[in-house]
Amino acid sequence: MGDAMRSPGAKGGPRAAVHVFFSGIVQGVFFRAHTRREAVRLGLVGWVRNLEDGRVEAWAEGDRSAVEQLLEYCSADIPTARVEHVDFDWMAPTGELRSFEVVD
Repeated sequence: MGDAMRSPGAKGGPRAAVHVFFSGIVQGVFFRAHTRREAVRLGLVGWVRNLEDGRVEAWAEGDRSAVEQLLEYCSADIPTARVEHVDFDWMAPTGELRSFEVVD
């Protein structure tokens, strides 16, 4: 399949999606902005948002290795945050998303 036929985020590997919840010090510390920047850098599509209970929820899809890299980055490498717990499920990619956005 040529590059023009690939959906956003495709790098040639198997596609995957993850639905994830982060808890700890993850709001008010630019967690969503860092997540979006890294997801875009990795070629992923999806979204990230704050929840009223203090957690951050995200959906990311694209190349499975890139999704795994995003999970690792968000779990440990965001310098202003302290992630205490990550709860995630692997899902089937929707193929409907075209960008990675911070949503309300």
